[in-house]
Amino acid sequence: MTTKTNTLPAPEAPIDCTLCPRLVAFRKENAIEKPDWFNAPVPSFGDESAKLLIVGLAPGKGGANRTGRPFTGDWAGDLLYPTLDKFGFSKGSFDARPDDGLELIDAMITNAVRCVPPENKPVGAEINTCRPFLQSRMRELTGLKVLITLGKISHDSTIRSLGLKLKDHPFGHAAQYEVTSPWHAGPLHIVASYHCSRYNTNTGRLTEAMFHDVFEKAKALC
Repeated sequence: MTTKTNTLPAPEAPIDCTLCPRLVAFRKENAIEKPDWFNAPVPSFGDESAKLLIVGLAPGKGGANRTGRPFTGDWAGDLLYPTLDKFGFSKGSFDARPDDGLELIDAMITNAVRCVPPENKPVGAEINTCRPFLQSRMRELTGLKVLITLGKISHDSTIRSLGLKLKDHPFGHAAQYEVTSPWHAGPLHIVASYHCSRYNTNTGRLTEAMFHDVFEKAKALC
């Protein structure tokens, strides 16, 4: 069941969040190794009046965990941000750093898990513990119409956030669902995509054309 609206936390995890001991320990290890990195729960980035919410998995160690902005500083962002620009969801120039001046238009990016996990693999308990922040993020976007879920973990957590059954909304690239939301008057549309990771693009599991197809669907639904 979905967490009741009045029990949800703020949409962003506190900078010193202690909810997941393994992730806290890993953050502290990273802070010792790289004290000039962000090394904290990475907040969502984008337009507070967004119609589109992109849900990723978790910050990458040398990407968002370093820069403090989702999908910034690693390969995945090098595909995601130009795609956002192509479909009119951003203005300014993406330069893989949080002070590049880039702004998102009608779009926001968040993660199912806000802290970097070891080997980029959060465990089930961590995904569940962080889910109320995802729910709050969706709830606060009152104009939300479309969600793009990047990868199975983010897709499944999004479906569970809405109190829906996974068996009725299975993950698959370009899978599309119209669902009801406990926080929005109209329907929400979910479009799933393989994650835009280096592994998926290098192996050909996800091509630029496939990724653009997902955003073309989302743009039309917005």
